[in-house]
Amino acid sequence: MIDSEKMKGKINLNPWQYLVLSFALLIAFGTGLLYFLPVKNAGQLSFIDALFTSTSAVCVTGLTTVPTSQFNLTGQLIILLLIQLGAIGIMTLTSSFILMLKGKISLTQKMLFSGLQSREAFIEANIILKNILKITFITEFIGFIFLSIGFILQGYKWQRSLYEGFFHSISAFCNAGFSTFDTSLTGMNDLIKLSVSFLIIMGGLGYLVIYEIIDKKINWKKYSLHTKIVLLTTILLIFGGFIFIFLGEWHQIDWVDSFFQSVTTRTAGFNSVDLNKMPIYILFLMMLLMFVGASPGSTGGGIKTTTFFVIFYSIFSILKGKKQLVVFNRQIPFQYIIKSLATTVLYASAIFIGVIILLETNAIGLKEGLFEAVSAMGTVGLSLGITPLLNIPGKSILIALMFIGRLGPASLALATLKKTKETKIKYPQGEIY
Repeated sequence: MIDSEKMKGKINLNPWQYLVLSFALLIAFGTGLLYFLPVKNAGQLSFIDALFTSTSAVCVTGLTTVPTSQFNLTGQLIILLLIQLGAIGIMTLTSSFILMLKGKISLTQKMLFSGLQSREAFIEANIILKNILKITFITEFIGFIFLSIGFILQGYKWQRSLYEGFFHSISAFCNAGFSTFDTSLTGMNDLIKLSVSFLIIMGGLGYLVIYEIIDKKINWKKYSLHTKIVLLTTILLIFGGFIFIFLGEWHQIDWVDSFFQSVTTRTAGFNSVDLNKMPIYILFLMMLLMFVGASPGSTGGGIKTTTFFVIFYSIFSILKGKKQLVVFNRQIPFQYIIKSLATTVLYASAIFIGVIILLETNAIGLKEGLFEAVSAMGTVGLSLGITPLLNIPGKSILIALMFIGRLGPASLALATLKKTKETKIKYPQGEIY
């Protein structure tokens, strides 16, 4: 009787509800700060712009309706805080601080964390959580040093260089794409571009992959199937995109800019060239890379590299007449193939609906609308310059796409964590032509 009375006022949330509610509350918190505090150099931020900026920062997208350069120091630091919290993830960050303060986390938190990462047994969650903040802050600190040097070499004073290195290091590792420069990183030196590329790649690999690389060193045979697939797919996408862009823009873009755009297009959103001058086939490649995105458990968005690999390899296996999907001497369960297909179809459907609404509510072209929608859904942040010109319905649809894009794949995974009930009834097979 006592137990039932204690449970009456308690709200039990499943992992999916916990994830969505956590990000929604963080976005609301950020919106309040940006709307009520003096965060602009001139004038007050409107509510829709405050909501858009907060969503973009928490979802580490980088799309902006108001240039980051127009925010004062307070506004830029608020954006940076929202980026950091959103990238690490409310659940992971909360669990990490609880672990550091108390030295332990509850069984419920362990299961929430392991369900979200979909990788390690929850008994190992303590070890993993201890390393998440270490990996984040150490990597960002290394990036901060190199970027600060890069900005000094660019000609900025050391105080400005330290701040720009600090801001862009966090934005790059978190795959956010926010920049204090109106033209992003266009015209910057190679040290800045390569340092940002390194941070983006590290942030896009996923904490568990980085942890496994640190734990098992450079030993391919000891890596798990998940890590092998992430590394292989990441390398193929980066260098495939680099070659396509470099050859497609022969004598127009050097190898550093080609490599940088291949890296940043998948999820970060910085740009070192004018995208409006890019030919349509390069923009189409960028949309494909934005659609795939980063890896599970990372700071980036997209359908994820593992989802892309499973679908692509499944098609390849079917064409070869194979009945099983075997990768590195391991069989991929059939349910993973179905989940990958479901994720991709739902993802594409959201983009399709978003593009239709954008075209109906704003006087924009199909190329611009599609590029902006894919960028928002992939939480990338690259833009052809139309986002600040959108009306309230247009901005609202991008806000929805950013939120869905950030939480969609993870939410779908968490929503299907329950054990599948096997039916005892077996129906005869039918044929479909």
